[in-house]
Amino acid sequence: MEYYFSFKQENQGKFLFTEIGMNNLGYTYLGKEAYEEAISLFEMNVDAYPDSWNVYDSLGEACLKNGNIEKAKENYNKSITLNPKNENGKKVLKELI
Repeated sequence: MEYYFSFKQENQGKFLFTEIGMNNLGYTYLGKEAYEEAISLFEMNVDAYPDSWNVYDSLGEACLKNGNIEKAKENYNKSITLNPKNENGKKVLKELI
């Protein structure tokens, strides 16, 4: 994370990673039940791609698996705000309410 934020500050407007690449890496950690690492990767993806509904959806999923219901709800809500057709996000939110 330190390197990412340093790179971002020194290279404004440039990307260190692709949205899809970071999302895939986050899911690799999520699959290994390394929740904190997955959350960190998804948070970097949210920071880099704040207009992508998918990055919030992924972060919401990781937070949910880590037991942080409120943060999961927050990220699923943001995902749905950006993409009202995100049916999976809507479904998960209904289950959490």
